[in-house]
Amino acid sequence: MAKMKTRKSIAKRFKKTGSGKLKRNQQGMRHKLGQKSSKRKRQLRKTAITSEHDQKRIIEAIPY
Repeated sequence: MAKMKTRKSIAKRFKKTGSGKLKRNQQGMRHKLGQKSSKRKRQLRKTAITSEHDQKRIIEAIPY
């Protein structure tokens, strides 16, 4: 059986934590930053944990 291929676009966006959950960056920090408050931009810098529903799909795409 052939090796499973890693989806590189997904592997670059998500990192596994020690407990097996997936970390991701938050959306909303690409453009239109002038109209967002400093507090909002500061809070968007933090990483977020992916939801349980999405984690199953993403882990299949990055098997290694």
